[in-house]
Amino acid sequence: MHRIDPAALRKLREQLEQAVRDHAHWRERLLRSIVCRMPCDPRDLDESAHRLCRFGQWYYEQASVELWEQPAFAAIETEHKRLHQIAAQMLREAGAGEPVSREGYDDFVTGGERLALELDTLRHAIAGSLRDRDALTGAHGRIEMLPTLREWRELARRDVQQCCIAFMDLDHLKEINDRHGHGVGDQVLAGVVQQLTEHLRPYDKVFRYGGDEFLISLPGADLEIGKKVIGHIREQIAAATVVTSPDGHAISTTASFGLALLEPDISVEESIDRADKALLVAKAAGRNRVCSWDPAVTTSTLLRRMMQDGEAG
Repeated sequence: MHRIDPAALRKLREQLEQAVRDHAHWRERLLRSIVCRMPCDPRDLDESAHRLCRFGQWYYEQASVELWEQPAFAAIETEHKRLHQIAAQMLREAGAGEPVSREGYDDFVTGGERLALELDTLRHAIAGSLRDRDALTGAHGRIEMLPTLREWRELARRDVQQCCIAFMDLDHLKEINDRHGHGVGDQVLAGVVQQLTEHLRPYDKVFRYGGDEFLISLPGADLEIGKKVIGHIREQIAAATVVTSPDGHAISTTASFGLALLEPDISVEESIDRADKALLVAKAAGRNRVCSWDPAVTTSTLLRRMMQDGEAG
């Protein structure tokens, strides 16, 4: 669910709450039909009743692809379909003038409880994603960054798989802010992060480190693979029109990247520092490029002068 931006997550939450209300209304109407011997909705007897109710219409026709990737969402389908099957049997018994079986009613109540549990699990997943998202860009926040990277470092320490990290800094964002205003600059930041998420794998993550700096984790990638992935992203950012200014100007930007591995024998913070130093080299070399951490390069006279003069920003 981390690929969905906060605005879309909030919309999903609203849709989910409306679907839950629709399901509650269906349940009340169903029980009223059985207890008060009122005519039922013919659709409730259909084999596809779970697709025809308003909850089912939301589930099968409106829910996003990202929701379908959630385990709780798949479990909702199973419980919801079974609940409709039990309801149809109860309606047939009531329609035939027979008392609803105790077993059937107990199954209906239990099924409703299981469905409510899965819905609550999905609610919590959405709420959790919203809590640690940068409101402007939709990137993950720094609170989640270190715990996530430490998990990947532990896998590297156990020789399970490597993880490459990349520091990204937008080039000349200050000039965009000065010329077009900070509102446009904010749109540029959000647009670049959207491009990142579109071209990364589902399990890669983008963290907002601060200002116009972002950290990207690439689990399972060594420096060579990381450089190919980030190189492709750099090209996509440079070639795209990120936003259009209020006066109609197409605004594009470029980004600089510094790569490093999450080394198993040093701390996560030290690996981040290496990626940061590689980013400084990329900027010193002219920006709009990808550089990997190399101790021989990051201690060069060029970098030292750049850091002393304060030209890295």
